[in-house]
Amino acid sequence: MIIGVPKEIKNNENRVGMTPAGVYELVKNGHSVYVQSGAGEGSGFLNSDYQQAGGVILDTIGQVYALAEMIVKVKEPIEEEYKIIQKDQIVFTYFHFASSQTLTEAMVNSKAICIAYETVEDSDGTLPLLTPMSEVAGRMAIQQGAKYLEKPEKGRGVLLGGVPGVPPGKVLILGAGVVGIQAAKMAAGLGAHVTVLDVNMKRLRYVNDVMPNHVVTEFSNEFNIRKCIANHDLIVGGVLLKGAKAPKLITREMLKEMRPGTVIVDVAVDQGGCIETTRPTTHNDPIYIIDDVVHYCVTNMPGAVPYTSTMALTNVTLPYVLKLANLGWEKACSADMTLEKGLNICLGEIVYSEIKEAFKNKPVIVS
Repeated sequence: MIIGVPKEIKNNENRVGMTPAGVYELVKNGHSVYVQSGAGEGSGFLNSDYQQAGGVILDTIGQVYALAEMIVKVKEPIEEEYKIIQKDQIVFTYFHFASSQTLTEAMVNSKAICIAYETVEDSDGTLPLLTPMSEVAGRMAIQQGAKYLEKPEKGRGVLLGGVPGVPPGKVLILGAGVVGIQAAKMAAGLGAHVTVLDVNMKRLRYVNDVMPNHVVTEFSNEFNIRKCIANHDLIVGGVLLKGAKAPKLITREMLKEMRPGTVIVDVAVDQGGCIETTRPTTHNDPIYIIDDVVHYCVTNMPGAVPYTSTMALTNVTLPYVLKLANLGWEKACSADMTLEKGLNICLGEIVYSEIKEAFKNKPVIVS
């Protein structure tokens, strides 16, 4: 199979879909890999690294899409890419369709085979291709939240770990999944007081078992959320519904119950956000303020640490890329139910139920 690795063109997206080591494995298996010039530079990989691994360097993104039977990338295609995606072409990347009708319509009309990293699902319900980026984003949520709590950044001026004689900052984490666990681990390590909310008692018991005593758990409901937002300094939104829009756990009017300078980091922004006032931001312009509450809603947080993120991503995607390349998408998906669940849009048809549900009141336009 001919595999294409384009340069990511989303704002400040420095990750790349494949490391030179991944290219080497594909070439060793008899496949051809075309890499856009400079695609790996943001992650620390040079054109020469890909060439030594057996890849072929092409000058433009258009050349990569024109030749490739399968595109392997990181983030969802953006408008400049819509028209260069080919019919019957496999596009293997993060899509998060439920949060964008424009993207969904574009991919339906492209008649490509869209396999989404975020819905590839193991039999136990885990999401193996989303997990490493959720781990990165969860840890970064505390790193960025701590930064924006500083007064020059319009935050409350709170040091999360406190100092002797001054109590630590308080972190509220919505969701005890991968993002929430990693955020709790980082916040606890800084010495903050951490509260984790979830509706899944098994997850709360897990948090209670593995975290230190200054990490506490509560059942997630509106009463407890309202109680916590009034006295916590940093709020991390880590709620995920597979392939669907995130529920809005904090409404616009609830912002008035927070103290001025409270910081929200909504990691769920890729799925529409779990805060009503969430709107996507970029690394160039990461925050905005509503009712004196600082919102950090960058849609590609792991793109800020591309070396770590790219290595972690290729570690988990490569086995599936090899399977798709060796067998073709139909046989690969038929043989592997985990991979089959990644099929979101196929040859002009939405085949993932949660995406259909997301747009049931907004029909997708097919041209």
